[in-house]
Amino acid sequence: QVQLVESGGGLVQVGGSLRLSCAISGRILSNYVLTWFRQAPGKEREFVAGIKWTNTTHYADSVKGRFTVSRDSSWNTLYLQMNILESEDTAVYYCAARTSYLTSVPTTATTYNYWGRGTQVTVSL
Repeated sequence: QVQLVESGGGLVQVGGSLRLSCAISGRILSNYVLTWFRQAPGKEREFVAGIKWTNTTHYADSVKGRFTVSRDSSWNTLYLQMNILESEDTAVYYCAARTSYLTSVPTTATTYNYWGRGTQVTVSL
């Protein structure tokens, strides 16, 4: 069993930065993937960024070059550094985890087993 708790959301102006954290508890094995998704009002949950045990990362095109996903060495915390924020980045951000033997990071939300409750990010003009 894996528990995930997000923090770090808030209100920021366009062009600003935020860093989200996801506290991880439970047993993370070598084939786990940790990922950030987001969901804006009236829209489906979408993939943002993910990292595998091998440190392979993958980003959605909409955030590439602006967001960076990372984790601490003990796999206790997952991070999402968000720079040059845009109003379109406004959403609830979720941390998710699953096992995966794929070489890439899975991007479909319904395939993830474990979820946090989310943290709100609002980017104002």
